[in-house]
Amino acid sequence: MRRGIGTTALVAAIALAATACGGGDSGDGEKKNASGELSGTVEFWDTSGDAEKAFFKKVAEEFEEKHPEVDVKYVNVPFGEASNKFKNAAGGGSGAPDVMRTEVAWVADFASLGYLAPLDDTAAVDNKDDYLPQAWGSTQYDGKTYAVPQVIDTLALFYNKGLLEKAGVEVPQSVEEIKDSTDAFKKNDVTPFYLRGDDPYWFLPFLYGEGGDMLDAEAKKITVDDEPGAKAFEVMKDLVDSKAAITDTTNGWENMQKSFKDGKVAMMVNGPWAIEDTLAGEQFKGDEDNLGVAAVPAGGAGQGAPQGGHNYSVYAGSDNLDASYEFVKYMSSAEVQKRTTEELSLLPTRASVYEEKTVKDNQMVQFFKPAVDKAVERPWIAEGNSLFEPLRVQMADVLTGKTKPEAAAKKAGEEYAKLLKDGDWK
Repeated sequence: MRRGIGTTALVAAIALAATACGGGDSGDGEKKNASGELSGTVEFWDTSGDAEKAFFKKVAEEFEEKHPEVDVKYVNVPFGEASNKFKNAAGGGSGAPDVMRTEVAWVADFASLGYLAPLDDTAAVDNKDDYLPQAWGSTQYDGKTYAVPQVIDTLALFYNKGLLEKAGVEVPQSVEEIKDSTDAFKKNDVTPFYLRGDDPYWFLPFLYGEGGDMLDAEAKKITVDDEPGAKAFEVMKDLVDSKAAITDTTNGWENMQKSFKDGKVAMMVNGPWAIEDTLAGEQFKGDEDNLGVAAVPAGGAGQGAPQGGHNYSVYAGSDNLDASYEFVKYMSSAEVQKRTTEELSLLPTRASVYEEKTVKDNQMVQFFKPAVDKAVERPWIAEGNSLFEPLRVQMADVLTGKTKPEAAAKKAGEEYAKLLKDGDWK
């Protein structure tokens, strides 16, 4: 795969030089008016969800107040479509945004294709030492910086305090304890747990819980097909078969959120991005204290959740690079990160922001920050984003009974070998 990347990057560079996007007309990527002020258009693709996008739109447009000659064109792109949409636009040499909110696994992928501008020694990288080391790690590829951290996150167990109290159930510490609570919840016509079956990111706590991982990046070894991988699939299937969990392999987010907000299930695994939407549900609206958050349930070997989050990246083909760099600097500033936590309870990526009283006092930050500190870093490799699709397919097949757990793990490993065939992986 690496050989193909080199060729693709060269083609991309030629295409970008010939056809740039953004709004300026200077060949060196700068656009300023006669007085030297930033000007032109910065198109920003935001991939945040319904509960967050109004805030980020407002903040993005505030940049215009600081730079009156700059026009910020805000575009909300559905998260599930954003990666392919950006690749198609960037690869075609037109239609890509100047700035994009990139999921942490996308950065190395996009950078390896030549689609992102290096940000070292630009205005975008401001007070680099203030960023959390684990957040900064996801911005690096091949020795260069291709993104700036926006938010950091991980997964946790969300639970309905009232439903647990009514059932006489303590907050589960393990998957086994969730199973054991089934009868207690069923008396009240409640299912203990919603298992997200359509998104492979939610597979990772089960994999980590059995002592496994997708890859051993240092040893360049595929590990998803080892025994812990098969056991993770088995544990998920058993939760559903035992009636301890319900699932959906096609529309998991909507169904999970609705089930939890309506009190049909007592628990789910989710991240900080789900807090605002969850609190709008009938079980929590006007009673925010009814929402509890705890560590993801442990498996047979321990407890673990993946490090996630989002960054800001600049398109290599932008013809308004100066304004784009300044826009990224503003959007990732300590000031904006503080407001993001205050309004959305999302976790900042700057260490200094955690010293702010409003951030320290935020209940969700109090839980999620220690969880983030212990989160498992994913492999920040160009193929990292591609590792999830084989898991998604195998999850669906296991949960619907089409494939046995051992066969699913083996198939995932075979697909990984195809993705990593040119990187000396074993």
